[in-house]
Amino acid sequence: MKILQAKKLKGKDWEYSTEKMELKNPLVLVFADRYLLEDTAVIDDIRAQFPYEHLIFGSSAGEIIGPYVNDESIAITAIEFEKSRFIVKTANILDYQKDTVALGVSLSKSLPRENLKHVLVISEGSFVNGSSIIEGMELGLDASVDLTGGICGDGPRFEKTLVSYKENPKIGEVVAIGLYGDALEISFASFGGWFPFGPDRIITKSSQNILYELDNQPALDIYIKYLGDKAAELPQSALLYPLNVMIPGKKIPVVRTILGIDFENKAMILAGDVPENSVVQLMMVSVDSISAGASEAARLAMLERKTKPEFAFLVSCVGRKMVMDQRVEEEIEEVVELIGKETKIGGFYSYGEIAPFHGENTCELHNQTMTLTLISE
Repeated sequence: MKILQAKKLKGKDWEYSTEKMELKNPLVLVFADRYLLEDTAVIDDIRAQFPYEHLIFGSSAGEIIGPYVNDESIAITAIEFEKSRFIVKTANILDYQKDTVALGVSLSKSLPRENLKHVLVISEGSFVNGSSIIEGMELGLDASVDLTGGICGDGPRFEKTLVSYKENPKIGEVVAIGLYGDALEISFASFGGWFPFGPDRIITKSSQNILYELDNQPALDIYIKYLGDKAAELPQSALLYPLNVMIPGKKIPVVRTILGIDFENKAMILAGDVPENSVVQLMMVSVDSISAGASEAARLAMLERKTKPEFAFLVSCVGRKMVMDQRVEEEIEEVVELIGKETKIGGFYSYGEIAPFHGENTCELHNQTMTLTLISE
């Protein structure tokens, strides 16, 4: 596996963190601020620096490259697989009347089955229901194929996200990267570090990822009561107080971030499903517990690996970044300490993370986690 990485900070020239080299048919992952991806001159510059066919673009809430986290930047990782291969397929939610389950089924079924080892998903994050797209993709995949990835971001703005493959970035796009070959070793893990507080409440009215009522009361009223003065900063302030959701029939609770507010119906729009009769608690966190959560995610991802990872694809949540603020790179440093400085690191801060729980086969949408996918040949 050969890896070429570069970044471009605002007002600066391109900076290569690896030796510049020509690659053969690489997979090129481009994560950048949404405003940059809307600028055709920026896209032309990226294509000039990386004149390859298989470019995948994704807007982010912060760009990860090496041990660094940047804003308003471009971070690029180009990977040449020497013993394996990849196939990329796309679908657009606007072509499915926003039926994300149907999109997920169609997208995963479009990937050839033979020797399929793993699927990486880079999804738009403006109006997709992350839980539903995972459900659909798993319906279209064999049980032996694992699924990881992330929901793209738009900084703290929550206006729109952009994703594309080969084309210039656009809204509504979902990209699936199929990784093929017996030479691949892929491991993954997801962990948060947030902890619940306050009383348990029951979801008494919801529809997919829209939460209307808790304990038969308007959900937004209860949430605003807890937020106090921070309620004036919604929906951004909601990232600091996600929900711990124990879904009936599940063994492990999931964390759900509030991505939007419906003030008229006193409802909250979350990144994934919040089924009725689920038990909910508010959550909080400290900087130290976020760092500890990243360390635990890395520890779990490294368990039972036979080879050192060559590339670590990191997807962390925008809410973690907001809490960490100037100390945000500490969680990346925790990961580096466990996976090794030789491993190349790339990724982004997201509106949702995609991975199974450790030891589980079924994939979940997570929020407020550090999620790693470690790849080697």
